[in-house]
Amino acid sequence: MDHDSGFPLVNSLVISSNGLAHQTGVPFDRRRAPAAMAEFLQFTFSGLTVGAVYALVAVGFTLIYNASDVVNFAQGEFVMLGGMVTVFLGYAGVPVPLAAVLAVLITTAVGLALYRLGIAPAREASAVTLIIITIGASIFLRGVAEIIFDKRFHSLPALFGSDPIRIGGASILPQTVVVLASALLIVCLLWAFIDRTLYGKAVIATSANRMAATLVGINTRTIVGACFAISAAIGAIAGVLVTPITLTSYNVGTLLALKGYAAVMLGGIGSAIGAVVGGVLLGLFEAFAAGYLSASYKDAVAFVVILAVLFAMPQGLFGKTTVERV
Repeated sequence: MDHDSGFPLVNSLVISSNGLAHQTGVPFDRRRAPAAMAEFLQFTFSGLTVGAVYALVAVGFTLIYNASDVVNFAQGEFVMLGGMVTVFLGYAGVPVPLAAVLAVLITTAVGLALYRLGIAPAREASAVTLIIITIGASIFLRGVAEIIFDKRFHSLPALFGSDPIRIGGASILPQTVVVLASALLIVCLLWAFIDRTLYGKAVIATSANRMAATLVGINTRTIVGACFAISAAIGAIAGVLVTPITLTSYNVGTLLALKGYAAVMLGGIGSAIGAVVGGVLLGLFEAFAAGYLSASYKDAVAFVVILAVLFAMPQGLFGKTTVERV
C-alpha cells in the first residue's frame, strides 16, 4: 500500500518483507521546524515503531526461554503468519477484523503444535538440539507459507486511515500510534498475567525449577505449551499491527527472529523488561544508523549489537550477572 502524500519523504525505516528496510512514506513539513530537528523526530518515530515490533518478538523469546530454556528461532515466523493469514483471509472475503482474530488463533495453534510435535518429544535433549529444532521449524513454516500463499508483497488497510499526524515538523501515521499503544498494552497485560494470576505463578515456578514445580503438582508440560501458544499469539498480533504500515511476505520471519534475538541479548536474556528496552533501543539504533549514515548499515546494526553485548556485557542491560545459557 502506497502512503504517498506529495510531501518530501524522510528515509524512515519500518519492517518490510526484505528484512526491515522499507520507507514509511511518512512526510514531514520543513516549514514547521528546523530540518535537522524534523529529521531527528522522524527517525525517532520510525525507530520506535520498529522497536515496538522487535520488543514484542523479544518478549516472545523471553517468555519461552523462561519457561523452558528454549531459544525459539521460529518466533519471527509467528509474526509472518499473523500478517499473511490476515491478508489472505481478507482476499477470501472475510472482514479484516475477523480475519485478524482468526489469524491470531491459527498462529496460536501453530505455536502449540510446535511445542507438542517438536519440543516436547525432545525435552531431554541438549540446548543446541532444541535450538536446531526451532530453526528447522522456522524453515518448514516459511516453506509452507510460500506454497500456501505466494511470493508477492502484501499489505492491509490502516485502522484509522493514512493521514499523517504532524508533530514538531515531523509526521507519524495513526497506525504507528496503534502499534506503539498496542505493544505497551500487550506488555502490561502479560505482566499482569504473570505477576497477578495463579497460572502466572505456575509459569514463574516452572521457570525457577521445573522439577520442584512438578513435585508441588504443577503440570509443567501444560505450562510450557501455554507459553508457546501465548508467544505465538503475541507474534501474530505484532504481524497484524505492522502490516498496514509496511509490506509482509512469506520470508519476513528470518530477520525478525534474528533482530528479536539481538534485542533479547541487549536487554538481557530472561528479562521481560530487558526484552522491551532492548527492542526499542535496537529499533532506534537502526533508524538513526540508516538515517544519518546509510541504509546499507541497517541490517548490520543487530549483529553489531550482539557482538558488542557478548564482548562487553554478556548479561545484557537487565540480565543476571551469571548466565548459564545464551
